[in-house]
Amino acid sequence: MEALAARLSHLDAQAEGAIRVVMFYDTLMRRRVDLPALARASAGLAACVTGLRLHGTGRAIRMAPDGRETPGAPPAMSSSLPITLDGEEIGVVWLERPEAPGALDELLLDRLAIAAAAVVERYGPARTTMADPALVELVISGDSDEAARSRASRLLGFAAGRPVQVVAVRTELPLDRVGGLICPARPVKAAPLGDLGVLLATAVDRARFPAGVRAGLGAAARPDRAWQEARTALRFTTPRRPVLAYAELGALALLAQVPEDAARDNADVAAIAKVTCNPEDLDTLDVYFATGSLRRAAEILHLHHSSVARRLEQIGRTLGFELTDPGGVLRAQLALAAWRLLEE
Repeated sequence: MEALAARLSHLDAQAEGAIRVVMFYDTLMRRRVDLPALARASAGLAACVTGLRLHGTGRAIRMAPDGRETPGAPPAMSSSLPITLDGEEIGVVWLERPEAPGALDELLLDRLAIAAAAVVERYGPARTTMADPALVELVISGDSDEAARSRASRLLGFAAGRPVQVVAVRTELPLDRVGGLICPARPVKAAPLGDLGVLLATAVDRARFPAGVRAGLGAAARPDRAWQEARTALRFTTPRRPVLAYAELGALALLAQVPEDAARDNADVAAIAKVTCNPEDLDTLDVYFATGSLRRAAEILHLHHSSVARRLEQIGRTLGFELTDPGGVLRAQLALAAWRLLEE
């Protein structure tokens, strides 16, 4: 490399500078520096404040040319470049030059981003959201022994002994996007498994699930049991309740254990199937059951309460029992839940 640099220096001063930048980062990577040292060395090379940030941690490292850390958010980035690992953007590197970008800034940032990705991969689990499906399956499989499950969990980046939330999702959105939204500042891993998506996270913010995502959250401490619970909760989700925790199901979870033939042969389930052919009737039932109030349901449906009452009366005739009676409401709720399990 030194000989090549010497030959190029006779041809083009900029080519010599480019080779020296490449050699500089090759040397840093051979020395196995950490991220602060990488940012510090880069700031010295660039002769301006240099920074990097990983999306997974949210922490920004900004170093001045004199080697001291510069706290706070960058006032302005003269140029920046994403850090990518395994095809996923995991962070960003930048320069804070008060003047126009230098001739070699693009190359410097490119090498800095490559070096930062290598450091992340070397010194801990990758901060990527998408994970090896085989590792994720080891964590949530009931056939895995405890040693294999613990090892797979550590390889995914979860500390031993810390609880991991298991989420089953059904969505057309990219899983890494969903994972990044619901757990923006803590470890989260995602992988497809059959027709579902699996999310493993140390904490989940339910309010951050994007529209169009159905999600079930497991409750058990053991990941394999939590995965079973998450799938069960997912089956009970609806357009009005797209995110549901297994713990919220209570005795309703028992319906998931009812054989399909037995559910189909039930008279109430067969009657509710007729009601659901009319989207307005289905929507009315959903809102009425969710609110427990005729007037509140009317507000949500933008109807007069007498109109909602007439709809419920008509639905009651189809079902063969009154929906104004608590017993009738319970029967209809159970029948609707069982029908949805059959239709998923």
